[in-house]
Amino acid sequence: MESIVHRMVKVNGITLHVAEKGEGPVVLLIHGFPELWYSWRHQILSLSGRGYRAVAPDLRGYGLSDCPKKTSDYNLFHVVGDLIALIKSLGVHQVFVVGHDWGAMVAWHLCMIRPDLVKALVNLSVFFNGRHPIKQPIDSIKAVFGEDHYIIRFQEPGVAEAQFSSIDTKLLIKKFLTYRKPKALILPKDKGFGGSMHTIIDLPSWLSEEDVAYYATNFDKTGFTGGLNYYRCMNMNWELSAPWTDEPIKVPVKFMVGDLDLTYHSPGVQDYIHKGGFSRKVPFLQEVVVMEGVGHFINQERPHEVSDHIYEFIKKF
Repeated sequence: MESIVHRMVKVNGITLHVAEKGEGPVVLLIHGFPELWYSWRHQILSLSGRGYRAVAPDLRGYGLSDCPKKTSDYNLFHVVGDLIALIKSLGVHQVFVVGHDWGAMVAWHLCMIRPDLVKALVNLSVFFNGRHPIKQPIDSIKAVFGEDHYIIRFQEPGVAEAQFSSIDTKLLIKKFLTYRKPKALILPKDKGFGGSMHTIIDLPSWLSEEDVAYYATNFDKTGFTGGLNYYRCMNMNWELSAPWTDEPIKVPVKFMVGDLDLTYHSPGVQDYIHKGGFSRKVPFLQEVVVMEGVGHFINQERPHEVSDHIYEFIKKF
């Protein structure tokens, strides 16, 4: 880990913290919520040892990167703008992209808006289903899952932050990263976000107390508002992406998901992924990998397998 280089890069009117290692073709690694560049620590070391330059930023609102104040500053077009500027700063014309969770959403939008910048994409956990021409995403989620779905509960500014602040940050991080129930995350208002503050969570072998402490230290400094604002911009993203309605993803793609991932168990998702819907919207989809016994945080839970899958795919190009 000591060999990973950290630097600050000015992009798109803000400053991003970037962790990187290696020389060769660039692999841009994009994290999700509630995570940091650190979620890619294993992939950085693996890919850099195989002849690639692995680059993992803290997205805006996270870690050591700038945290703009306005909720609207976190729409995906600003975030994609950050990454386009970051790619340009690296002095390359194209990169490989790997995304997870919100990072996967950012990656899909990067490929949709600027496919010329992406050699190939490996996305984890969050599939691409395009823009619905009529229904806004928050309305659709509420209609299926109700008011207590976590994304709906995250919408009102300050509410989740207030409840998170009443819980030890290390415990909160443990709750998020060890969540393995293959169903929607429902957070009833009468139970709060964190449940009991006295819960004891036994960490899995892939997550150490040191890892948890790294996340917690960073979120204690920044708070969670930046990350939560990504959820609060979902309807705005829908509005701004109207020109790309029905636009397919035009880069080679490999998609990976754990069979215990909550995203894989949303109504209709498995049929969509495996029975043609996904490949119609992602016409250059080359492979779908479903990893058995794996939850949402796939790149940390099975770091070596995921690193191997990434390498075996991008080495083709």
